[in-house]
Amino acid sequence: MKNQEIAAVFDGIADILEIQGANPFRIRAYRKAAQNIENLTEDISVVAARSGLEAIPGIGKDLAGKIQEIITTGTFKDYEDLKKEVPSGIVTLLAIPGVGPRTAKLLFDHFGVSSIEEVEKLALEHKVQGLPGIKARTEENILKGIAILKKGRERLPVGMVLPVAEEIVAMLRKKCPGCPVHLAGSIRRRRETAKDIDLLVASDEPVRVMEVFTELPLVSEITASGETKASIRTREGIQVDLRVVEPKSLGAALCYFTGSKAHNIRIRDLAVRQGLKINEYGIFKGEKWLGGRTEEEVFRAVGLPYIPPELREDRGEIEAAQAGELPLLVEMKDIQGDLHVHSKYSDGSASLVEIARKASSLGLFWVAICDHSASLKVAGGVSVSDLQKKMDEIRAFNQKGGPVKLLCGTEVDIDSSGNLDYPDEILRRLDIVVAAIHTGFKQDAKTLTHRITSAMRNPHVDIIAHPTGRLIGEREPYAVDIEKIIRVAAETGTALEINAYFKRLDLNDIQARAAKEKGCKLAIGTDAHIMEQMDFMSLGVSVARRGWLTREDILNTLTYTGLMSYLHKDGDLT
Repeated sequence: MKNQEIAAVFDGIADILEIQGANPFRIRAYRKAAQNIENLTEDISVVAARSGLEAIPGIGKDLAGKIQEIITTGTFKDYEDLKKEVPSGIVTLLAIPGVGPRTAKLLFDHFGVSSIEEVEKLALEHKVQGLPGIKARTEENILKGIAILKKGRERLPVGMVLPVAEEIVAMLRKKCPGCPVHLAGSIRRRRETAKDIDLLVASDEPVRVMEVFTELPLVSEITASGETKASIRTREGIQVDLRVVEPKSLGAALCYFTGSKAHNIRIRDLAVRQGLKINEYGIFKGEKWLGGRTEEEVFRAVGLPYIPPELREDRGEIEAAQAGELPLLVEMKDIQGDLHVHSKYSDGSASLVEIARKASSLGLFWVAICDHSASLKVAGGVSVSDLQKKMDEIRAFNQKGGPVKLLCGTEVDIDSSGNLDYPDEILRRLDIVVAAIHTGFKQDAKTLTHRITSAMRNPHVDIIAHPTGRLIGEREPYAVDIEKIIRVAAETGTALEINAYFKRLDLNDIQARAAKEKGCKLAIGTDAHIMEQMDFMSLGVSVARRGWLTREDILNTLTYTGLMSYLHKDGDLT
């Protein structure tokens, strides 16, 4: 997939323009284009062939030409020329989360540093504080940003790696017909980040499979190659490890290579107690092979029912399985609607009709249109007068009786004191109110927690969006007391969001499970700003499954009528 490469080029242009103090609208155009390209759920070349590059939100004729040049050559001339105008060291420093153009230029000009390692050394020696505008806290934040960056280099968000993995699986299945191909490892368990891609293929012709794998068009480097296993690196720099196993060992190998390590140790211990040995080749009694064609055979051999991959973390799933108390996890087929989508009324790219059409294509029956509130100017916050127009348009749309219903909602901003951006008389007229923090991330835990709990105590607030504010690999969660937030959510009947956007996945799986155990309802929202992001619903469902959630725990499984009843609304927008 070229998406990440093109997005990186556009972000690089925006960085240089920002250093140069260029027109902010021009900078924003490149940032927006990069974000929209990065968020495409299929390869940009496929989108281009089907609808043309200009069909992508934020891409006009000029940018479309530049994208085409990048696809053809790997870059484009204007970008290469622009890079010569700014010392490369300054651009390198911009990769540190929280370091903006002014700070990057200051560090470069004062110390001559051109690497992240040099900045880290200076900060650890407390030599950065004291520069104009840089205090001890700024220096501390620089070190935190470097730590986030290092962590992000080791593991990538699953939503970034999964499309590449699925593309490889599809190619292998096409080129190796009749050979089962499976994802394994942390991606199969749907952990929020992945270090690499693990694949399993069952075949009696491993050499043929190896040849196909190492000759795939997205291979940039073959790092290892043998008779039954090989490793390659993709154009995006992602390592992919493939193993070929005998068909009779597929189930055992799938259990073994799916993991987690802690879960596998528990399974092997149970086997030993019964005089058995379980490994990637099968189930054995002494030297005798007893089974292992399917995962069910492996679990049955140790007296357990099948345990879904998302639960295999040794977090109580073995005990629950032994007691017959494994939850019936929510599935994509249970999802009736999306609880958080942005439209053209704020900073979304799609009209109400377009969103409804996309929802219908995904098999959904309703969508909550939750645009930003008035004070969030940078995100095109909706004025009260425009909110009324939105109410009227949604009412008219629903009266047409189409297959998809729309809920008129808002993502209302919680200010620094815990007040909401719209007055109660406006909020009570909406179908649904999602509240969120968008500013003041560096406030202390007490203040941030108070802001959220104050919002939850407003009777009109239905959901708290992305409660911890994290961006995977880019921004740590802000300092909130998540246990208190969960407790107050349970007290007030406020749902907590599992934000399905691939860089958020917020709440995470552990927090979602804690919320369930306290009696909270969870709400999955894609937070989509372009229609393609609505496809991320499956990532939100994966978080829910890892959090042991059933369909009864999640508002998205309600019908439109059931949801409106739950919200105590009649859908009339009066």
